Amino acid sequence: MARIHLPRRRAHRTMSGLALLAMAAGLVTACGDEGSAHSDSAPSVSASSGPEAELKLHMITNNGHRLAFHVTEGQGPAIVLDAGGGNDSSYWSDLVPELHASTGAEIITYDRAGLGRSEPVAGPWKVESAVSDLKAGLQKLGVTKDVILVSHSQAGEIATYFAKENPALVSGSVLVDASLPPLYTDDEIARIVAAHQPAVDAAKKEPTKPQNSQLISTAESYVPMHKAYHQVSWPDAVPATVIVSERTPFDGSPEDAELWREAAASFAQQGPGRTLVTAKGSSHDVPKDQPALVLKEIEKMVAARG
Repeated sequence: MARIHLPRRRAHRTMSGLALLAMAAGLVTACGDEGSAHSDSAPSVSASSGPEAELKLHMITNNGHRLAFHVTEGQGPAIVLDAGGGNDSSYWSDLVPELHASTGAEIITYDRAGLGRSEPVAGPWKVESAVSDLKAGLQKLGVTKDVILVSHSQAGEIATYFAKENPALVSGSVLVDASLPPLYTDDEIARIVAAHQPAVDAAKKEPTKPQNSQLISTAESYVPMHKAYHQVSWPDAVPATVIVSERTPFDGSPEDAELWREAAASFAQQGPGRTLVTAKGSSHDVPKDQPALVLKEIEKMVAARG
């Protein structure tokens, strides 16, 4: 998918208008540090914010490709922070030290395939593959219970499938302006696809470019993937806090912005243990616009789970 090059200080706020197809394929990104993955070896220190918040890199292999998991060790639940489309683990770099200091919990961030230090995978983006990568990483890190998923944007799709398949592993979730099943009616999928068809057509003129190939592959699978996603249910056994931004990814398209907010409200009402929180005044980029709100809701979920 073609990458939009904007000044780094503004890049987190580029997801406006009908941006979800671009978001899913990683077109819009602020943290595109897409270097090659490191060799498999004993965990090494990649960063540190003090003796009690040492961030260690673990390279983990799943289905023939390597993935970078970054772990800040702690006690209690494992808090897994999963960034939106096109963003790698560095998206959470400001929040991790604060979250570790306030909860003492184990904090895990990771780079999905093709992002950050993780190796790319050929073909269209598949949520099933992303779920497999996350589960394999947690298993190899020895995380077998009490996972709290914190999922932004496209990562909401991974969280939904992951929680559905592993309800005993996930003890709670904070869904941060996440992509949720109720949004994806046939009409809304058609609107999103139509809005991005010119970009797809342009990409097809130079299909060998990696970014164009990614956009084309995503477009080819987008409709069936999201028709299926619309039917997926979140497990009642897993509580969820649903943070919805006021401006949404559709800032500039009032009708679609309202549908995004309605989808969040509908999801929150569909099962027990779900709470809707509105990030007033925030763009889709809630973790950057209102980090204190995200931190507070994660802390509340940690406290509630034990």
